[in-house]
Amino acid sequence: MDMITVLKALSNEKRLKILQWLKEPQKNFKSPHCDVASDGVCVGLIEEKIGLSQSTVSQYLSLLQQAGLIVTERRGQWTFCKRNEKTIKELTKKLSEL
Repeated sequence: MDMITVLKALSNEKRLKILQWLKEPQKNFKSPHCDVASDGVCVGLIEEKIGLSQSTVSQYLSLLQQAGLIVTERRGQWTFCKRNEKTIKELTKKLSEL
């Protein structure tokens, strides 16, 4: 885990909000096309909820993915996002050691 990249990813209020929403996807997102808890959350739903442009959301998600905080899966034309709980747990442990 690259702590600088992780901390950079967490240094933005909107990226933190996305990470928070992904913690409880079924509470924060509704989709008639998939089960957000097991499949992940479609990028389009995140764009809609956060109210930012597609390109900005893509950049935010890319940084969260580079930091290892989320994982994405492409299925056809859709990209689904989930939190990477393993990395988040590791981050929590490292921060508590500081």
